[in-house]
Amino acid sequence: MLKLQSLLTGLALAAGSSIAFAQALPTTAPAPADNPTTAAKVALGKVLYHDPRLSSSGTVSCASCHNTMLGGEDNRGGSVGVEGQVGGRSAPTVWNAAFNEVQFWDGRAASLEEQAAGPVTNPIEMGMKSWDDVVVRLKSIDGYDKLFSTAFGRNSISKDNATKAIAAYERTLITPNSPFDRYVKGNTSAMSKQQIRGMNKAVELGCTGCHSGPAFNGPGTFQKFPVISNGYFEAQYGFKDDKGLAEVTGKEEDEHFWKVPTLRNIALTAPYFHNGKVKTLERAVKIMAKLQLGKDLNDQEVEDIVAFLNALTGEFPEQTMPKLPGMPGKTFN
Repeated sequence: MLKLQSLLTGLALAAGSSIAFAQALPTTAPAPADNPTTAAKVALGKVLYHDPRLSSSGTVSCASCHNTMLGGEDNRGGSVGVEGQVGGRSAPTVWNAAFNEVQFWDGRAASLEEQAAGPVTNPIEMGMKSWDDVVVRLKSIDGYDKLFSTAFGRNSISKDNATKAIAAYERTLITPNSPFDRYVKGNTSAMSKQQIRGMNKAVELGCTGCHSGPAFNGPGTFQKFPVISNGYFEAQYGFKDDKGLAEVTGKEEDEHFWKVPTLRNIALTAPYFHNGKVKTLERAVKIMAKLQLGKDLNDQEVEDIVAFLNALTGEFPEQTMPKLPGMPGKTFN
């Protein structure tokens, strides 16, 4: 099998590509030892993920900002939370988030479990005062006790188990078998000549210095953005208004460092960058080349790279909306 893969890779390289910099996306994601993935956890996590009653107003769920019926986010520059409040960052995609080493733009969560806990009590996002209040609410909704019992055992409604279930569901949100994946496995006709040209240009420019690996997000490291100061772009987009990692660490040397985002399905996740100020993928490619690599791209080069990025759109597992536990005759609001 390894010999066959080596042969196919060699054939693809001979056809004029540079596929050695990345690998096909796995079809399953590894789970931590203390939260092995089970069907019952995934089912519970899916319900919790789509339940707006985890928010103070009963109007915002995880799915509100991370839409699994589309690109895994909300196509907004800033996500809308409870009471119509707008956040200062663009929601990252949940698709393939299982392959991130850290979560959130500033990497403040080390795992999907930790990430799942944050938005629920964020005053701008879902607005619950505490997870104790969330647990009380879940215990009062008919049907959740059975779902938690099936997944974790009797009397198991808790913050820890809720976030484990949401994380288990999110680990199923993987989009394999993109044209690039098929190409890297040896199907040299899976990508167009323009997409291959764009891939080679991305490698030549050095884009894959950060955007490498199966998810095109590197080894989980942070990268400064922008590397090169540019008054024209800064006046337009205000990239430096947010200090990124430094907002978490308080360290000056961490200013404007960000988790390297995945390029998987990037064609579906406009607007771009941490503040969602850039509306088109073509513009984002030009900006990245200029501010990160000091390169001015012509229109043909931009078109080629955008074509390649479209080849990173994978196959989305079918998502059906779950039936939420009912609250006959009562409401929280």
